[in-house]
Amino acid sequence: MFRKVLVANRGEIAVRVMRACEELNIGTVAVYSEADKDSGHVRYADEAYNVGPARAADSYLDHEAVIEAARKADADAIHPGYGFLAENAEFARKVEETDGITWIGPSGDAMESLGEKTKARTIMQDADVPIVPGTTEPVTDPEQIKEFGEEHGYPIAIKAEGGGGGRGMKVVWDESEVEDQFESAQREGEAYFDNASVYLERYLENPRHIEVQIVADQHGNVRHLGERDCSLQRRHQKVIEEGPSAALSDELREKIGEAARRGVSAADYTNAGTVEFLVEEDADRDGPLGPDTNFYFLEVNTRIQVEHTVTEEITGIDIVKRQIQIAAGEELDFAQDDVEIDGHAIEFRINAENAANDFAPATGGTLETYDPPGGIGVRMDDALRQGDELVTDYDSMIAKLVVWGEDRDECIERSLRALREYDIEGIPTIIPFHRLMLTDEEFVASTHTTKYLDEELDETRIEEAQEQWGGDTGDGASEDDEEAVEREFTVEVNGKRFEVELEEHGAPAIPAGDVDAGGAQASRPEPAGGSSGSETEIQGDGEIVDAEMQGTILDIEVEEGDEVAAGDVLVVLEAMKMENDIVASQGGEVSQIAVEEGDSVDMGDTLVVLE
Repeated sequence: MFRKVLVANRGEIAVRVMRACEELNIGTVAVYSEADKDSGHVRYADEAYNVGPARAADSYLDHEAVIEAARKADADAIHPGYGFLAENAEFARKVEETDGITWIGPSGDAMESLGEKTKARTIMQDADVPIVPGTTEPVTDPEQIKEFGEEHGYPIAIKAEGGGGGRGMKVVWDESEVEDQFESAQREGEAYFDNASVYLERYLENPRHIEVQIVADQHGNVRHLGERDCSLQRRHQKVIEEGPSAALSDELREKIGEAARRGVSAADYTNAGTVEFLVEEDADRDGPLGPDTNFYFLEVNTRIQVEHTVTEEITGIDIVKRQIQIAAGEELDFAQDDVEIDGHAIEFRINAENAANDFAPATGGTLETYDPPGGIGVRMDDALRQGDELVTDYDSMIAKLVVWGEDRDECIERSLRALREYDIEGIPTIIPFHRLMLTDEEFVASTHTTKYLDEELDETRIEEAQEQWGGDTGDGASEDDEEAVEREFTVEVNGKRFEVELEEHGAPAIPAGDVDAGGAQASRPEPAGGSSGSETEIQGDGEIVDAEMQGTILDIEVEEGDEVAAGDVLVVLEAMKMENDIVASQGGEVSQIAVEEGDSVDMGDTLVVLE
């Protein structure tokens, strides 16, 4: 077994992996960006190393920085969690090629063959797993999309090969949208996954999203651990996941599980993974979907999933521990027939968002109150504590509430109780939305599809829920907080973090760049993130178009001197894994562009000036 594992991630999933390591008597190493220097996963780990600035590309996605941190810590394994480098085959290979360090995950080759969607579709098709009509080779020209539309009809999904969770996917509803959506999908693929390659699928308009958890060892054993229903989504992002699916008959459940197992076996895959399917919903059904229902392979996530907790609660199997043991060469100690599904579990993603404002992510704030629920059947996966400042440079999910019950009805009732107990003040969360869903007729009947939130749910109901249960979201740091000077800071020596327990109030500020006797720079915590736009000198007195939220500039659609009309796209801003078009509110001439592609900006930073 390993001595020390570096977790190449942050937040709740980093803590989740570290807890598994602790139970296996393995030391833990955290990596963190400048924005995360005071985050929960850093506090939890035995050791912590700074890997760069707030921008993920310069820290959590920096291959060499992460591997170098593992070397410094003398770690003998790296666990990637989910997101960031978890499905990056190039990084996996680099770790595999590094002497003395083991990659906890599927091999780089298996990750590439199943992680890239066109290769995965070919493997699944050869293994007799049904797939949605689409391409098995990358698409390089808009004309190919038009030809596909003529043959199969619209809508068409353009998907990034390295994508997942709706990121890097664009839907084309008619021929006029082909060029724009093609470029947008390529751009997102390049930005998120360093892979601009895209492929096509016929877009199913009203499916259910069913996924099967897989574990496979290095001795040829492949097991599936049942399915999860992830159909409640907004903009292709899951918000509530549950298992087992109340919509499937036992016969259909077994067919889907065996298809997943068959496909993964054909790919020579090891470690944990999830095979995702789209299942055609029958609007007129009376009872669960039968064994003749159409289901189609969607993709394989070659990593641990956010919602792995659901499967753990209903099977009693610690999937993260299994990942570590498999990577250490151990054999699975249970047969497929030994897997038993006990009860029902639901996971609620606790996102720092205002659901009543189109799920807009919070732009900052402090957890003035953080009092999570407890009791029988209630599990919390988080990394936050009361008093923590919200880090907005990454994903908006701050915690996961997982509830178990003997059946779905008890699970829903227990979930309502737990959500009522969950007390968070200082930032907005989607807890009110979750409470609404547990009284929603479609969700309770399990007849909702992936389109329900975006196309069917009355938005005024969300607004009413937010008003009723939203609580005090605060407005960031108070004036007193800003004036107080705390001598609670960290010291870094050769990139390794050390906690220094010195705290005073009302004392003079510590000068920036103080250096201790050992030559290590000491610094007090600073606001998360950096901003190029905020430092730009604005010329003239034209209309200033500023950033509506914190994010990264993906694309600048105009040049200085261009004439634009109201509604024209000026800048494409990536925030919380989604592209946002920043448009002109009125016509004019572009007199100044205050940012560059790749810049990180904060809400209110100037982007463009129009005369």
